[in-house]
Amino acid sequence: MRYLDPKADLTFKKVFGEHPDLVISLLNALLPFDKPEEEIKEIEYLTPELVPETPLKKNSIVDVRCKDKAGRQFLVEMQMLWSTAFMQRVLFNASKAYVRQLGGRESKYELLQPVYSLNLVNDIFLPDVPDAYHDYQIVQVEHTDKIIEGLRFIFVELPKFKPQNFKGKKMAVLWLRYLTEINEQTRQAPKELLENPEISKAVTEIEESAFSDAQLWWYDDFWDAVRVENTLISDALREGMEKGMEKGMEKGMEKGRQEGMQEGIKQSNIQNARGMKAEGIPTEIIAKITGLTPDEIAKL
Repeated sequence: MRYLDPKADLTFKKVFGEHPDLVISLLNALLPFDKPEEEIKEIEYLTPELVPETPLKKNSIVDVRCKDKAGRQFLVEMQMLWSTAFMQRVLFNASKAYVRQLGGRESKYELLQPVYSLNLVNDIFLPDVPDAYHDYQIVQVEHTDKIIEGLRFIFVELPKFKPQNFKGKKMAVLWLRYLTEINEQTRQAPKELLENPEISKAVTEIEESAFSDAQLWWYDDFWDAVRVENTLISDALREGMEKGMEKGMEKGMEKGRQEGMQEGIKQSNIQNARGMKAEGIPTEIIAKITGLTPDEIAKL
């Protein structure tokens, strides 16, 4: 049996964006619910697009967005490469989802329900912190037990995850093993994963035979784009470090990383647009997905 990597855009959205039971299991495992009554029982998928109230109206799209019967919203993101811009996007998405609960001129703030943002990052962004799991809340600085409820952010650095060192629920360990141990080189999924019904179902969903040739093409194109972006970031980081030595290494590293990230995103969008154009997808849809202008798409 050959499997695809569950962290790819295609596979991640197939597993967690099409199967409510699986995203419920993932959320209950990784979100900091202390009491059984807090756990999610049922969810409704929402549109992943969050449109800002600005003249540009540029959409921000999350991988999975859903809510439960109590009205709590859950945003799930799988991020391959870290950047400071991603943290800001996470903050925007969660804040926007929270504010949009009121709608129009509605001002009954007591009706607002919490928004949880779960972010799985296939990169290390806190190298000086050994833990893989990070729980962010709005707290009072002097007394951190005093909390403003409403927004909660969970980040998991997947490269740091080690089952033997992870302090969390058993299902959290299984889901993180699923995301970190299965890829194209896997021929036999670990027995411990297959023994759990939910994880076993998720494993079946990423069998190569479950995807069409067109989907497999998109899957390979996704990883090509990730490799290009990673290379550009590395090159720009190295150049930025060299140029930044005189002004300070830290400033040069951040500048190089940001420039490389922007160029990587641009090249990734161009590569994806070229593939979509070859498949006959309308220009307006390509423009909406990639952010490229119709003129830029026409020249591809």
